[in-house]
Amino acid sequence: MGTAMNQDYAIGERTAFMGIDDKARSALRDLRPVIRAEIGKALDNFYGKVRATPETRKFFSDDRHMNAASSRQQAHWGVIAEGQFSDDYVQAVRAIGQTHARIGLEPRWYIGGYAVVGDHLVRAVIDSMWPRGLLAKGGSDRAGEAVAALMKAIFLDMDFAISIYLETLENERQRLEAEQKATRARQEHVVTLLAEALDRLAAGDLLARIDGEVCSEFEKLKADFNHAVELLDQAMCGVGGATEGIRSSTEEISVAADDLSRRTEQQAASLEQTAAALDEITATVRRSAAGAKQAQEVVAGAKTEAERSGSVVNQAVAAMGEIETSSREIGNIIGVIDEIAFQTNLLALNAGVEAARAGEAGRGFAVVAQEVRALAQRSADAAKEIKALINTSTKQVEAGVALVGQTGDALRGIVSKVAEIDELIAQISVSAQEQSGGLHEVNTAVNQMDQVTQQNAAMVEQTTAATHSLKSQTGELVRQVETFRTSEGRRSSAAASPAPVQMAQPARSPRPQSRPGGPPISRGATAVAVKEEWEEF
Repeated sequence: MGTAMNQDYAIGERTAFMGIDDKARSALRDLRPVIRAEIGKALDNFYGKVRATPETRKFFSDDRHMNAASSRQQAHWGVIAEGQFSDDYVQAVRAIGQTHARIGLEPRWYIGGYAVVGDHLVRAVIDSMWPRGLLAKGGSDRAGEAVAALMKAIFLDMDFAISIYLETLENERQRLEAEQKATRARQEHVVTLLAEALDRLAAGDLLARIDGEVCSEFEKLKADFNHAVELLDQAMCGVGGATEGIRSSTEEISVAADDLSRRTEQQAASLEQTAAALDEITATVRRSAAGAKQAQEVVAGAKTEAERSGSVVNQAVAAMGEIETSSREIGNIIGVIDEIAFQTNLLALNAGVEAARAGEAGRGFAVVAQEVRALAQRSADAAKEIKALINTSTKQVEAGVALVGQTGDALRGIVSKVAEIDELIAQISVSAQEQSGGLHEVNTAVNQMDQVTQQNAAMVEQTTAATHSLKSQTGELVRQVETFRTSEGRRSSAAASPAPVQMAQPARSPRPQSRPGGPPISRGATAVAVKEEWEEF
């Protein structure tokens, strides 16, 4: 950027090249009344075009802003009319050029503005000289000097403003190049640090960090990378711990699966044996049910026979009673016979006595009486024997009647017991049939359980194979995790288990201050907020 001395030299060089000498300065000062009187109208024409042109209207927020710019332009033209192109003038023009560069006002617009203002001022100057007859009386040289001085001042102001505009752009370009170079250097430094950390990270070193100093704009990248690697380290430590737990659990599951497989096979074999035994038990119970049914039929027949025997015994008891009655009647008859024998014996005795009295005449009668008496005696003896037999027979019949009665009672008891047995056997038969049905259902359920157990055994075998595969894969995962170098590896091996890692939040670096961007060619409505903008034009 040029210094004030360089600008003084430049302004002198420019004025000398354009022929702005003391004579031209004097002619320009002579135009002060015209310039002061007409500059307001000229600027009104100019800002009227600015207001009607969208590309230029966007640089002003409102009419007050435009009026303020017009007032400053009038003051600037007052300085030009003095013809003193001093340091104040240079600083004012520099401010104008820098403002144009900053807000992105292209030179074509303010060159056009100079044309509009210059057109009005030249016309005003010529018009101011025309009534005096200066042009008709040979004063054309003076008028030409006045117009030339005005045009030289306009072109000097425009040239200086454009030069400052271009100088500002060049300075901004050089500044941006320097910044870009510095930024590239900083980026290359950061990329180098990041590449080194990424190389370590690619090699499995999760302790890789960006430890070098970086500029503030990359501080967040450094913090984010370090935080991401720290989170990755913590996650990998957690994965390692979880993998160890998975491997331990997988081994336990594998052992349990093997044991479950063996027990399932044993259970399947036991259920198969149980099913076979239940089949035999079911067949046995069916046979028992059939036997109970046959026993029920036999007992029913025995009950019928016992009832029939009871009837026979009752008939026998009745017959014994009749025999007893007949025996008593025979005894009565024997008593009559015994009485007849006794009377016959008495008659024979009396006949013998009478025969003895008769003597010889009654001897034959005595013999007959003797025989009758002997016969009566034998009849009496026979009657006694028969009576004794009948008494014995009566006693035996009475004993038989008693025994037959007891037999009848026993048979009735037997019939009652047989009826109870028949009822019990009927219940046993029903229970046996129910047991047979229940055992059939149990047998069916056991067969289904046997099938399910066989399926479970197959599934357990598949699970065992999958568990062994998972165990192998877990071991491979553990080996893969062990290839990483983590913070867990630096901890004391005496710790029973790693403490849970707290996920630390990264320190947020302050957001870098925004830098002014390069000089835009067109800034649009964003330039409205700029105070100076191009109001010094």
